[in-house]
Amino acid sequence: MKFPVKLLGLIGYPLEHSFSERYFNEKFSSLGYDFIEYRNFPLEDIEELPDLLDLFPEICGFNVTIPHKRSVMKFLDGIDEVAEQVGAVNTVVVKRDGEEIRLLGYNTDVIGFEQSLVPLLDPHHRRALILGTGGAAQAVAYVLERLGIDYAFVSRRSNARMRTFLYSELNGDILSDYQIIINTTPLGMYPHTHLYPAIPYEDLGQQHLLYDLIYNPAETEFLRRGRVQGAKISNGLEMLYKQADAAWEIFHRAGCFMA
Repeated sequence: MKFPVKLLGLIGYPLEHSFSERYFNEKFSSLGYDFIEYRNFPLEDIEELPDLLDLFPEICGFNVTIPHKRSVMKFLDGIDEVAEQVGAVNTVVVKRDGEEIRLLGYNTDVIGFEQSLVPLLDPHHRRALILGTGGAAQAVAYVLERLGIDYAFVSRRSNARMRTFLYSELNGDILSDYQIIINTTPLGMYPHTHLYPAIPYEDLGQQHLLYDLIYNPAETEFLRRGRVQGAKISNGLEMLYKQADAAWEIFHRAGCFMA
């Protein structure tokens, strides 16, 4: 194999849970793209990003995962309309002109979440609780708004800027009003699979849909507890594939796959 002349990658921290490196490299191999490689770049601090781009001038784009989907935006020179409205970015194209670097941001979580959620919805699924308030939660809220589904966030802290319940406030009456519950937090992600959001699972039933953006493990403790109560459940694997396919198209249009 030739030494790669172009790189794509993933930034975030930690990255042990990520599937992107395998997904992209297997696709490159199947297409005979021996001039490009996908690598994980674990960045605990987003301030390390400029140094990373200087160290690897071959990078033509990268994906962004937790906890940097919002903080990366201050480094960007352009943001597409969806990412701007969501307030979070998970795909970045790197444009180089000599010493000048321009970073352009996009959000494909919206595409992935919407396309994976819609087939799961029943007519009574009209209100949703979003567990968490980070970048992924904003993408989820954007999609729910587009679908006409009323929603509220659930957080450990109150937030005057958004409609929010505290975890300690959740009870059977609230859960009877909100039939969709979407976990956007990392609770339960490998290797900390014993963790789960603190909601009153005993108040769940067959009318509920539990959706977890986590895909490793396939059934988180959050989903398992919902399933035991009779709720419909889904993990984030299909969303992951659909958002990755959308990111692939963005990198393709940017010329990243040209030798």
